[in-house]
Amino acid sequence: MSGLPLKAFDPRPPGARAKRATWILAEKADALLARYKEPFVISSLVAFEFRQSVRLQTFRFSNDRTQGFSKHESARMLAKFELNITLGIVEFVPVNWPDVHSLAERLSAQYTPTGGHRTLDVLHVATAVHSGAKTFITFDEKQAALAKSEGLKVRP
Repeated sequence: MSGLPLKAFDPRPPGARAKRATWILAEKADALLARYKEPFVISSLVAFEFRQSVRLQTFRFSNDRTQGFSKHESARMLAKFELNITLGIVEFVPVNWPDVHSLAERLSAQYTPTGGHRTLDVLHVATAVHSGAKTFITFDEKQAALAKSEGLKVRP
C-alpha cells in the first residue's frame, strides 16, 4: 500500500518524475486522494513503509542522480505526509499486531503458494481485514487479487 502514499506525496511535477509508469500512477493517486471525501485511513505499517521508501529513494539519489529523490524532495514529501496527518486527511487505524500476524499467516498459507504474494502485501491485506475495512486501495494487481479473495472491495 505504500505505493499510493509515495505517489500521492511526490512533489515533483509529472515531467520530472523518473518513469512514465510512475507518473501515470502518481496522477491516479493524486486524483483518488482529491475525490476522497473521508479521512484516508492507514495503518502504522503503511506510514512506516512510506517513510522508509522515501528515505531509501534519498539514498539511491545520493549514489545515482538519475534515481530516487533529492534530500529536498524527500523532505517535502515527508512534510506533506505529516501535514496531512496533522490536518486529519490521513488517520491511523488501531491495530493489534499479534492478531494481524496470525491472520497474515493464514492468508500466506492459503494464497501465497498459488498467488506469489509478497510479505508486506499480505500484511497490508491482513491489517485491512482485521480492522474491518470494506474497501482496499491499491494499484498492485496481485495485492488487489488477495484483497478481493478476502471479500474487500478494491479501488481505484
